[in-house]
Amino acid sequence: MSLRLATFNVENLLTRFDFTGFRNQLRQDRVIKLFEVSSEGVYQQLEQARVIAATDDTRQMTALAIADADADILCLQEIDNMAALQAFEYGYLFRMVGNGYRQKFLVEGNDSRGIDVAVLMREETRDGQKIELQDIKSHAMTTYRDLDLFDEELALTNRIDDKIFKRDCLELDLLIGGRPFSLYVVHFKSMGNPREGLDGRQSTMPIRRAEARAVRRIIEDRFGAGQTDKKSFAICGDMNDYQERVDVIGRRGAGYRFEHQDEAESALDVFSHDGFAENVVRRREALDRWTLYHTRGPQEQWLCQLDYLWLSPALAAHNAGRLPEIIRNGQPYRTIFPPGQEVERYPRTGWDRPKASDHCPLVMTLDLP
Repeated sequence: MSLRLATFNVENLLTRFDFTGFRNQLRQDRVIKLFEVSSEGVYQQLEQARVIAATDDTRQMTALAIADADADILCLQEIDNMAALQAFEYGYLFRMVGNGYRQKFLVEGNDSRGIDVAVLMREETRDGQKIELQDIKSHAMTTYRDLDLFDEELALTNRIDDKIFKRDCLELDLLIGGRPFSLYVVHFKSMGNPREGLDGRQSTMPIRRAEARAVRRIIEDRFGAGQTDKKSFAICGDMNDYQERVDVIGRRGAGYRFEHQDEAESALDVFSHDGFAENVVRRREALDRWTLYHTRGPQEQWLCQLDYLWLSPALAAHNAGRLPEIIRNGQPYRTIFPPGQEVERYPRTGWDRPKASDHCPLVMTLDLP
């Protein structure tokens, strides 16, 4: 019996328009910056036209990436609401996979933009095993005080009664062909702006570290500290941090070289330092683990893993030797691939946009113990 489990940040699957760019230039789309728009009413009309025109190609590619992942259970990030998810599933994904994902789950979380985590599930796995939801729980309301996780670093930007998860940790207890499986879907705090001499990653790391500690505590409270290694669970989602990266050195036309380096610290060390869970993407070659290309010009460009499937020790050991897949066909043409990794892009992919997402779907076929 096998289960295909995937995670994918689809980026801004929204049902509403954001008009704040008229007054806040930092939030204005670059194409509108090319034109002088003096009236807010005209700006809103242009923004609506721009978004609608671009969205169809984008969501076709998003659906193609999901279809290629061919998951039985799909963990999603950056979903506006259930209406947006249903509209996307009916209007786009259905055309790729048919009536595949009849079970849909989303709980409104804490993100100020209203983007949430969600789960799509088939009724059965591809080999006919029933997928049953036993319980679902949101941890969006959990505070630092609740789990006694507040510290001096967090006190610089947070209060003790603030919510830990900046989006949510959605917990699902499942039976897959009668076998228990627990799933934790997250979307950790994004890397913010530099603060007090720290770059955006370092300045926000205490928040992500607390989120990782909270996920671990939730699992340990569920199964018992010291007993989790025997259970079947997975932690999935966009964790907005990395333990390693591949620096892309060079310029277009002059060629590139790729240098792998480990990070001195990461919020995700909470999961890995003592073997609490395994990042199965580390089973791939060092230059072939990335799920996102980051760039701010030739002097700052690298490939890194932001999207994760962390497996419990029992589940990882039961699937020893298996490799996860990374679906990169929806990447824009500006993404720089190491030699030998190039893929055929989806039709109508652009240099920077349209694209399926800046993130790549990550999927793995698992046998449950």
